[in-house]
Amino acid sequence: MQILLAALSASLMHAQPQFETADVSGLRWWKGNTHTHTTNSDGDTSPDTVATWYREHGYNFLVLSDHNFFTDPSQYRYLEDSSFILISGEELTSSFRSKPVHVNGLNIPHILRPQKDITFLGTIQMNIDTIRNVRGVPHVNHPNFRWAFDHRILLYVQDYRLLEIFNGHPQVHNLGGGDRYSLEQIWDTLLTKGKRIYGIAVDDAHHFKGEFARSRSNPGRGWICIRARRLDPQELMQNLEEGLFYASTSVTLDDVVVRARSIEVVVRQEGDFRYKIAFIGDGGTVLQTSHGTRATFTLRPGLTYVRARVTDSGGGQAWVQPVFVKRQ
Repeated sequence: MQILLAALSASLMHAQPQFETADVSGLRWWKGNTHTHTTNSDGDTSPDTVATWYREHGYNFLVLSDHNFFTDPSQYRYLEDSSFILISGEELTSSFRSKPVHVNGLNIPHILRPQKDITFLGTIQMNIDTIRNVRGVPHVNHPNFRWAFDHRILLYVQDYRLLEIFNGHPQVHNLGGGDRYSLEQIWDTLLTKGKRIYGIAVDDAHHFKGEFARSRSNPGRGWICIRARRLDPQELMQNLEEGLFYASTSVTLDDVVVRARSIEVVVRQEGDFRYKIAFIGDGGTVLQTSHGTRATFTLRPGLTYVRARVTDSGGGQAWVQPVFVKRQ
């Protein structure tokens, strides 16, 4: 009987779903922004002053992503040190008919030519392929800007891992509207359909001069924190595409611990803010809600993925990347 019970217990243990896990020992968080503009395109401030703003506000890395312009980081190495680097980038700015198609290329070697195709899908795909062809990292920008496109096209786009789920530009409809999905709903729809997409938050800043106001595209509104051993562009980009990061508009996380059958989120207490931690699964369903600075979700059968969203009492948010169930 004891042998049978032990065998049954082992069988049940093996049958339980497990999260895919990664070794994060020895990794630390590095804060950065992958989407901002300078006077090299439609920003109001020079690249060196923009980079200085981010360095002085506690960022560890910055991508200068001007429209169809390659801002060479090597010109500004004097701004770098052991705690701040610049990473090359460009916002490939194209369109299909009257709709914008913007795809950021991160850690690219030179300027890339924006692409157009006879189809909307083809236009997005060709710009992603152009970035991949030089071993850069693509991320799809603000689908709800001018209501350009949504999950119905993104479901068929290939070879990308990163999607903006928050963009600080006032003309981006992060929360959706009418019959159009929010960026977070687009993300959940893609995840539920089996796409492995990670959600990033960005500034898309253009305005560093004059008033900082809701109607202006100012810096400091959205960022990511990537786990890596070193402040190195290649390692940062690799871990970004592996989902070893969180995105935020103001909330800081101390830790995200993914175990075989659970995920734990630890929030850094700031001031007298209060926090709500929601664990979210297939279809955007809220699976569990906790209050406080620490919460754990235990995996159960029937799930494809689990992610977390932290909301503070001031309306700020952080998004923990989805972890996926291992396929036995």
